[in-house]
Amino acid sequence: MTDSPDAESRFLEQLGQRVRTMRALRGMSRKVLAKVSGISERYIAQLESGKGNVSIVLLRRVSDAMGAHLEDLLPSADPTPDWQMFRDLLRKATPAQVAQAKDLLAGGSASAPRRAPFCGIALIGLRGAGKSTLGRMLAKKVGWSFVELNKEIEQQNGLSVAEIIALYGQEGFRRMEQAALQQLLARHELMVLATGGGIVSEPLTFDQILSSFYTIWLKAEPEEHMARVRRQGDLRPMADDRSAMAELRNILLSREPLYARATAVVDTAGLSVDAAAARLVDAVRPVLQNEARSFGLRSVAL
Repeated sequence: MTDSPDAESRFLEQLGQRVRTMRALRGMSRKVLAKVSGISERYIAQLESGKGNVSIVLLRRVSDAMGAHLEDLLPSADPTPDWQMFRDLLRKATPAQVAQAKDLLAGGSASAPRRAPFCGIALIGLRGAGKSTLGRMLAKKVGWSFVELNKEIEQQNGLSVAEIIALYGQEGFRRMEQAALQQLLARHELMVLATGGGIVSEPLTFDQILSSFYTIWLKAEPEEHMARVRRQGDLRPMADDRSAMAELRNILLSREPLYARATAVVDTAGLSVDAAAARLVDAVRPVLQNEARSFGLRSVAL
């Protein structure tokens, strides 16, 4: 039995929505995706609108260009919000770890999971949210080091982020991002960490952030994000794109459910830098006091 025309149309619409969402999570414009995949921008637009009867070969080229898994683009009923993370953990697991996971899921016993060491405060959010500016101010206030994850990636690999993506693609960049994060965690020192806006698109890396840091989503209105980015002279990956504002809104809309997994949200819309910094300090005060009591850390006067 074959699907009805209506069922096929719904499938193509859902497929287009998945491609559009995945592209936004990666922060890629349609123009950039077309260039990297070698598929025309017009065809990408048809695919995303649900009107492109795409072949599996072309769909694979699209997923490869975004550094995504092909199955992530196919409409399906996801069994759990964390299924991508579980899948990626299984792909990296040893046979013994797989056997232990199977036993646990089947109802076997396991020791209580250990709490990940507290590594500090992590700031997430779209470019222009103020992660670098406010992160530096917070780090100075609490006496911790301030780290920008993208700069760590560049330093460890001797290439700029743009060069890494050009040479190794999104998938290669995400591998280097995960490696850089692991090296930071191995330092065992408290820090204020400013992450890249797209870190939420990599399940394992983002889960490591959430479990190791008190994570705060710095939130602003799309117009403010764009204005701040323009003032910085940085429009990647939407440079010279007349639809930059629409792309930014699409990126923010697609990432919002993931940003919302942060422990706290600090809305900086309409605030001056000093007012936003004060709001951020208020947000971290309870966790700093709690961690100081739990682990005997030096109490920070805020």
